[in-house]
Amino acid sequence: MSVPSTARVVIIGGGIVGVSTLYHLAKGGWSDCVLLEKNELTAGSTWHAAGNCPTFSTGYGVMNMQRYGLELYRGLADEVDYPINYHVTGSLRLAHSHERMMEFERVAGLARHMGLEMAMCTPDELQQHYPFLELHDLEGGLWDPLDGDIDPAQVTQALAKGARTNGAKVIRFTPATGVSRENGEWIVHTEKGDIRCEYVVNAAGYYAPKVGEWFLPFGGRPVPAAVMSHQYFLTEPIPEIAAWSKENGRKLPLLRDVDTSYYLRQETSGFNLGPYERNCQTAWTRPDDPMPDDFSFQLYPDDLDRLEWYIEDAMARVPLLGTQGVSRNINGPIPYAPDGMPMLGPMPGVPNAFEAHSFTFGIAQGGGAGKIAAEWIMHGCTEWDMWSVDPRRYTDYTDKQYCIDKAREVYGHEYAIHFPHHVWPAGRDRKLSPNHDRIVELGGQMGAYNGWERANWFAAPGDDTSEEGTQTWKRSGPWEKRVREECEAVRDGVGVLDLPGFSRFSLTGDGAAEWLRGRIAGALPKVGRMALAYFPDARGRVLTEMSVLRHGEDDFTLITAAVAQWHDYEILKPAHAEGLALTDRTGEMTTLIVTGPDSRALFESLGDADLSLGWLTHQQANVAGKPVLLVRVSFAGELGWEIHASFEDMPAIYDAVLEAGARPFGMYALNSLRMEKGYRAWKVDLSTDYTLLESGLERFVRFDKPQDFPGKAALLSEKQQGSAKGFVTLIVEAEDCDAPYMANILKDGEIVGEVMSGGWGYRIGASIALGLVRSGLTAPGTELEVEIYGRRCKAAVQPDQPLWDPENARLRA
Repeated sequence: MSVPSTARVVIIGGGIVGVSTLYHLAKGGWSDCVLLEKNELTAGSTWHAAGNCPTFSTGYGVMNMQRYGLELYRGLADEVDYPINYHVTGSLRLAHSHERMMEFERVAGLARHMGLEMAMCTPDELQQHYPFLELHDLEGGLWDPLDGDIDPAQVTQALAKGARTNGAKVIRFTPATGVSRENGEWIVHTEKGDIRCEYVVNAAGYYAPKVGEWFLPFGGRPVPAAVMSHQYFLTEPIPEIAAWSKENGRKLPLLRDVDTSYYLRQETSGFNLGPYERNCQTAWTRPDDPMPDDFSFQLYPDDLDRLEWYIEDAMARVPLLGTQGVSRNINGPIPYAPDGMPMLGPMPGVPNAFEAHSFTFGIAQGGGAGKIAAEWIMHGCTEWDMWSVDPRRYTDYTDKQYCIDKAREVYGHEYAIHFPHHVWPAGRDRKLSPNHDRIVELGGQMGAYNGWERANWFAAPGDDTSEEGTQTWKRSGPWEKRVREECEAVRDGVGVLDLPGFSRFSLTGDGAAEWLRGRIAGALPKVGRMALAYFPDARGRVLTEMSVLRHGEDDFTLITAAVAQWHDYEILKPAHAEGLALTDRTGEMTTLIVTGPDSRALFESLGDADLSLGWLTHQQANVAGKPVLLVRVSFAGELGWEIHASFEDMPAIYDAVLEAGARPFGMYALNSLRMEKGYRAWKVDLSTDYTLLESGLERFVRFDKPQDFPGKAALLSEKQQGSAKGFVTLIVEAEDCDAPYMANILKDGEIVGEVMSGGWGYRIGASIALGLVRSGLTAPGTELEVEIYGRRCKAAVQPDQPLWDPENARLRA
C-alpha cells in the first residue's frame, strides 16, 4: 500500500494496542487515520503473548479498561465478520493466606461496583471447579466467570478489519524512521515517503523508548520502560484433559497460583504454564546486548532452569502437569514501565503526541486501551479517570537503572499483594530533601512521592521497621502507635513535616490574572493572600487543584501535589501563547509544615515574621536567620504555617525548628489529620470521574463571574438539574481495617456509592471514610454500610463540616 501524504492521526506500531486505537478512532468517525507497522501486524510482543484475558485487577481504572475490552472481544467476531478463537473458561485464583483472601474480597467488591460478579471460594469449591487440583496449603480462592484466553493474532486482525471497514488505513512493512515538526503539524518519515499529520501516537511496544527518542527535540523525555524476558511453555497432550474436555464440552478454567507466582492454562489438550519468577531477567540492557533494529517474530533462547522451582510447585498443585513433557517453550520480550502499568495518554511535554505502550498484559487491556487512547486524541479527555496509566505520572527521576530495577521488582512480584502501608524498596533515593540524612537519623521510615523521599512515619528504637512488618491490611501495624503520637503532638503542641517536592510554578506577565480567571472555577486571592483554585475540564470535572499565592497584580506562585508536576504544567503551559512567563520552580525551593497550637510561640522565638497576619496570608520573613516565604496555612487543620525556603537554607531552619520543640511527623499522620478536616487529596478524592459540584466544591465556583471558564455551562446545568452524586464524610463502625479506595457504600444491600479515602482519625477516635453517594443519601444521619474486605460495616453520614474543629477556630486562632 502506498503512503498517503497526509492523515489526521498516524499511529506507530501494529500490535494489538496500536490497532485497537486505530479501530476506535475509525469507529468514532475519524477515518483519516493511518497505522504504520515495520513488519506484519502483531510482530512484536502480541504474536508470542499467551492471550490470557482476566477482568481481575486491584486498580479500579485498569479493571474498568479490561471489563470494556473483554466485552468488546465477545462481540467482535460477529461485528467485523472475522473468526476469533476466544474461550471464556472462567478462572480460579488460589489463596494461601487470609491476607490474600482479603485482597480477593476487595477485588470482588470492585467488580460488583461495575456490574461484574466474582465469587469467593472455599477449598472444596475450588476443587469442584477444577477437579485435578490438590488443596494443600490453600485458604480458598476467587472465581472469575469471565476470564479466559483469546488468540492474539486473530483479535488484532479482527480489530484491523474493523478499522479498515470504517475507512482507516493499515500500512504494513513500512517502518517509521523519525518525526519532525513544521507549522504546528507533525511529519512522520518513512522510506516510502512522509506523512503530514495533526496527531501522532507512539504505540511501538518494547520499541517505544527508541521511538520516544525522536520526540526529544520537541520537549519529550526518555521513555521510562525496560524489557523483560517472559517464558511460558506448552506440554504434550494429556489424555485426562482431553477426556475431561470431551465429557464437559469445554476447557478447564484458567488457574493462577498467585502466591507461588504462575498461571496454568489448558492449551488444546495439554497445559500452558507461565511463571513470573523472582530470578527474572531483563533484556537489551547491557552494552554487549543492544536492542536489535528488528526483532519481529523472534524469541530468546530457552532458559527453563530459572523456572525449575515454579514448575515443581505447579506439578505438586496439579500433578497432571508432570505426566507429559514440554512440546514448546516461548521466551519473548515484554515491556515493563516502572510500576508495571502501561503508558497511555498524552506524551509529556510534546504537543499533539500520545503514548500507548508498555503493556505487560496487552491482550487483556488492548481493547480498552484503544478506547482510552482514541478518547484522548478526539476529545482531549477520557470517559473514566485513568491517572494510573497516564504517562505524566513519572517525571525526570526515571533514569535507565531506575527502570531496570523497578521492572525486575514488579515482574518478580507480578502477583504480589499490594498492602496499603507496604513500600517497595527498589529504585529509591532518586530525589532527596536537604534534611534527608537528619530525618533518617530521627527514625524516618521513607516513602517515594514523585521520586522525592519523604518520611511516612518516625520509628522509635525497638520498633519493627522490616518490610515484612508492613505486609498487613490492618491499621495496627508497627507504625500505628507512632502515628497516633505524631497526631497527638500536632494536636497538643507543635509538629514539623519535611515536605520536599511540592510542584511549584511561577506565572507572571501582563494579563496573568485574567488568564487564570478564565481557567479556574472560582476567584483569585487578593495580593498578599492565597486561595485554593480548581481547574475544571469542559464537563465540569476536576482536572486539578492548586494553591494560588498572589504576590502582585499579575504575579503568582502556583503550588500543587508532587506527583502532579508534569500534569499540571501541561494545564498551565498555554499561558505561553498569551505572552506570559511560566516557570517550573519545583527544584528551587523546599517546604516545611510547622503546625499545632504552639506553632506561633515557636515562630516568635525563631524569626521576625508578622504572626498577627491572618489565615491564608503569606509574607517574606526570616526564620533562624534565613530568608523564607512564610504561608499561614495548614493541611493538618491546626494553627500553622508553611516555610518555603531554598535547599541550602532549609537544613539550618529544620534544625532550629526541632530545637525549638517541634516533633517530626510523617505522611501517614498528615493523611489522618487532613481526613478529619475533610480536605481532599488529588487523584484520591478529586479526579475527572466527578464534577466540582459532586465533589462538594461549590463554594469554590463563581457562577456570576464574567469569565467563561471550562465547564461553566456544564456546571450551571448540573446546578439547575441536580447532581447525580454528592460528597459525604462518614463515620464507620470499622473493625481492625479502615475502608480502602473504591470500597462500596451500600444502602439496604444496594451499592449507592464509593469510598475515596479511608483511615483512622486519631483526634476524633474514629474510622473515617470520605466518599460519594447517590444524591438522595447525603443528609446528615443517613445510615449506610461500607464494605471493607468483604465485611459490611455500619456507617453514618456526618454534617457537611469538618469532623475536627468544625468552626475552624483552631486554624484561625
